[in-house]
This record gives sequence, C-alpha cells and structure tokens, in this order.
Amino acid sequence: MRLVVLPVQNRELVIIGGGPAGLSAAVEARRLGIKDVLVIDRESEPGGILKQCIHTGFGLHVFKEELTGPEYAERFIEQAENLGVEIMLNTMVIELTADRRIVAVNSREGLIEIQAKAVILAMGCRERTRGAINIPGFRPAGIFTAGTAQRFVNIEGYMPGREIVILGSGDIGLIMARRLTLEGAKVRCVVEIMPYSNGLTRNIVQCLEDYGIPLLLKHTVVNIHGRKRVEGVTIAEVDDDMKPIMETAKFVPCDTLLLSVGLIPENELSRLADIEIDEVTGGPVVNQRMETSVPGIFACGNVLHVHDLVDYVTQEAVSAARGAASYLADGGKKYKHIPVSPGNGLRYVLPQRINVDAMPEERQNFFMRSVRPMAKARLFVESERGVIKSSVLRYVKPSEMISIQLDRDEMRGIKMLNFSLREEGDSVERGE
Repeated sequence: MRLVVLPVQNRELVIIGGGPAGLSAAVEARRLGIKDVLVIDRESEPGGILKQCIHTGFGLHVFKEELTGPEYAERFIEQAENLGVEIMLNTMVIELTADRRIVAVNSREGLIEIQAKAVILAMGCRERTRGAINIPGFRPAGIFTAGTAQRFVNIEGYMPGREIVILGSGDIGLIMARRLTLEGAKVRCVVEIMPYSNGLTRNIVQCLEDYGIPLLLKHTVVNIHGRKRVEGVTIAEVDDDMKPIMETAKFVPCDTLLLSVGLIPENELSRLADIEIDEVTGGPVVNQRMETSVPGIFACGNVLHVHDLVDYVTQEAVSAARGAASYLADGGKKYKHIPVSPGNGLRYVLPQRINVDAMPEERQNFFMRSVRPMAKARLFVESERGVIKSSVLRYVKPSEMISIQLDRDEMRGIKMLNFSLREEGDSVERGE
C-alpha cells in the first residue's frame, strides 16, 4: 500500500466559518494589515444563518440602521471581497490540532492540509432537537426545529404545515410564529416550560402579541400524537421543579410541531484541539483578546456563547481579529492572566480571564447573562480592593445579553475580577 503525503499550505490567518462572525473577523484582519486571510465555510455561499433571516432588526448597533439578515451579511461579503479576503466555500474542516494544523475536504481538491500561524473559530451553533429533550410519542412527519422551518419557508419556498404548535420561546421560534402566520398558517400557541419567555422582549410583542398568538408559560409538550404525520400534541402545566402536572393535560390538534428549545455552540473542532470548554456557555474559555486556552487559536460569535444580537457577534469578531493580529505581531508571547468570575445573579461572564497590560484596546468589553428576570438590578464589578464600578440596569432577563466596558486604568494592578447582579426591585416579565 502506498501512502499519499498531502502538500501543506502555509497560511497566516485561517478563519473557520463564513457567517457573520467569520466575515467580520476577516474584514477587520485585513484592515489591520494581515495580508493572508483565508475563510473556510461548508456552505455554497457565505453569510451563515443570516441568509435565511429575512426579517429586520439587524445592524442597529454596528450600522446605526435597521437591516434584514441578508442585507447585513451582504455588507460584510462586499467588504471582504473588496479587501481581497479569500473565501473557500463548500469545504468542510474535519480536523484541527493544537499546533494549528487544519485538515479540510471538498469535492474539487479532495483532502486539504493547512498549517496556520493563527486560527479564528467562528463555526456558530446548532439547534437542540427532539432527541435532546426526550418528548414521548411516535416519530411522525411534521416535527421540525424552528431554524429548519425558517429555511424551508424563506429559502426553499415550502410550508412545513398549516396548524402549528411551537415548543420553546427562543427568538427563532417567535419570529417563525409571525412568519408562518403571515403565510396563512394558524399558530395555535407557543409553549414555554420556564415562568418567563426566552426571547427578546421586542419579539414577544411584535411576533406574538401583535398577532394574538397565545404564550403559555410554565407549560410543556408531554406527548406527540400521530404515526405518519403529527395529528396533535398534549400539553400540560409544570410545577416549580418543571415536572408536568398531568391533571392539567390537554390535547391541542395540529399537523406541525416546531422546536425552539435552545442552541448549542459547535465545538467539535475545539475539542479535537484540546481547547478548554466552559461548562456553562458550551464554548471555549477565552482571554481579553478572545484567545482560547491553546495559543494562537481564537474564538468569536455563537461558537463562543449564544448571542441574541448579531451586532454583538460582530463586535466580538473584531476583538478576535485584533487579538490574532497582536498574537502574530508579538510572536505568541505568553502572559499571566487574572480570573474573571460570575457572582450572585449571573450565569457566566466572558472573557473568563484577562491580562490588563495585553489588552488590544484601552477598554475591555465584558458580556454576561442573568440567572432570571429582574425588574431593576445593580451590576457590581469588584476586585480584591472592593467595588471598581457599578451600574443600574432597569430590566434584565436571561435571554438578553448584558454588556459593560471597563477602562484599562480601572483594572490595572488587580488580582481578580468578580461580577454580580443584585436585584433592587420585584422580578417581573415585561410584555406578558
């Protein structure tokens, strides 16, 4: 048997993923003077999930105007082309090692081996499926994730059904409730197991309330009926331990069940490279320049943690590109980091560690999510010296990202950072 040795391509910066995070990082990298930038994407066109998000609401922070998903993506595609970014489409990355060796495959060139000086991970996330939540019943046609249904309607031109029940109140599910209603379907209800909605407040109002679609909080689907096609679902209230109260069960006739029950960062490649993964976010642990635990490998966007606004994805991608540029410039110099931890009222804080002196900019963005809705809360940033900064937040909920900036001078010389959220008012759910 004769072994075939693949020719190795040496590249300066390789970005895995051609969605909003990958494109934003590529554009910023070229602006910073990195001449050799390669984006690898498995799709036939760049833009990622934004290609099927035809609703407005994108770009308010980055472009100061309201754009659709395709419009937002096209801005960065044009910038990338104008700046000479190379985009390799229809190509799947199947291996990534800790020394930044990439193995990819496509139908034109077969196996491709690349040795990169720096890598940015921008693979995005995927939806949780029925198997992840274990709903009893048969396996009939008519069960879709909300994103799959969105692609069918907006890209392929197919209606997934006419009588719809949506399980979960994530943003894609809420947006699809409105989209399917506009296409003539009857959305019977949106069922949410939590006592509060898991989507943006504006989507609750614009997608459900404006169309008279019921949102049933503290409810879940306990059975799916039908053998060949969905014929209906049984829903029931849940108690404080999220166990169904079967005495409240009722049958809802429908021919389609959409699942909007959460997103999972795509980190199979990260694990192959032995990158440390945060158990809460499901994404890599990163420092102030979005660098993972493996030197020279950076991460941004939904592969890092799930975002509610694509504008935040772009901001994070810009930070990752600047981090990669500083890594290439300083030859991978190693820095000591201080820990950044979430305290009371917060699920996580990102980045999880920082070196103040190695910050690419004078100000550092920190992103976090609350553990529950709070009508009024105060965010505290503390070090071993005491409170560095505090800010009053009029309203917080787990589905809406909290962000705060700290100046370099505010953090200089400290040994740790702790963020906490303390409620100052009663917990309520706006828009209900």
